[in-house]
Amino acid sequence: MFESIFTSTSENTISISQSMLGILVAVVIGLVIAFVYTLVSKKDGYNKSFIIGLALLPAIVASVILLVGSNVARAFSMAGAFALVRFRSAPGSAKDISVVFFAMATGLACGLGFVTFAGCFAVIILLVFVVLSVTGFGTRDAHRKQLRITIPENLNYMAVFDDIFDKYLSENVLRKVKTTNMGTMFELTYECRMKDESEQKQFIDELRVRNGNLNITMGMRPDSDGGYLN
Repeated sequence: MFESIFTSTSENTISISQSMLGILVAVVIGLVIAFVYTLVSKKDGYNKSFIIGLALLPAIVASVILLVGSNVARAFSMAGAFALVRFRSAPGSAKDISVVFFAMATGLACGLGFVTFAGCFAVIILLVFVVLSVTGFGTRDAHRKQLRITIPENLNYMAVFDDIFDKYLSENVLRKVKTTNMGTMFELTYECRMKDESEQKQFIDELRVRNGNLNITMGMRPDSDGGYLN
């Protein structure tokens, strides 16, 4: 009876020992990936459901690969079934997407029977992941700020703040100009660096006098993933 669980109605069968070994190794690798991700992402925060998904993903992928085997018709059938599933979660960052592909790759290797390769691959990638996170690889300058200033349409935005910028900023670049409030105002976006961070209030106060006390926002420069570069 137990053997019949791993025997399909066709000629294809699944080896009990190989399948159990592949799924168990996939489960262990998934738990390790999820644990390492939580340690690395403590500072930025993480989603509990995403962590659970990471832990389960390698085993799920391994099971799918074991079921498909070398049957082309079965592979197309499963592809059609998975195409019906729609994920309504918010798009993740590039790091999150990379970790998901990493978990899928380890599950694929376990499903194909390459458990030793899957273990070595997981260890190497996790070590690289930890080293890059700990060393701050790719981190931008924390002193660079994004400055957004709203001005009325009658001000010449190309030179209106030059004297204030020279007084408080060591560098500044106008990145974007956008009309707002039905075209009656401009929103200017600068990338800048303060000479002295303690003078930020005086800097904003002088800008408010110049722009008629309209909106001014100053903070860390956002990255391409919608977060903020530290």
